Amino acid sequence: RDPDSVVLCLLATDEEDEGDIALQIHFTLIQAFCCDNDIHILRVSGMQRLAAILGEPEPGAEPRDLHCLLVTNPHTDAWKSQGLAEVASYCAESRDKNQWVPYVCLQER
Repeated sequence: RDPDSVVLCLLATDEEDEGDIALQIHFTLIQAFCCDNDIHILRVSGMQRLAAILGEPEPGAEPRDLHCLLVTNPHTDAWKSQGLAEVASYCAESRDKNQWVPYVCLQER
């Protein structure tokens, strides 16, 4: 609804998702939107770990689709959060190395 409040787009997959053509097309369209709106993009693997980090959904809530998460920050200075600033720096460094969509593998603990 408000692309100006989006500071990060997480695109999450596991190995079994790599062959899903519809998901890859979906990711391509999302990446184009994010690039047009100067939104950092980060690809991650480890859907179970991502679900654990985000916590359990509320009872009775709709099932969550964690393939695409938009991180929003309503503040005018979106990178005041130290964690978000570090992610932004990592994304910028990756682009400087011609890796336009950086990739992080979330490890199980």
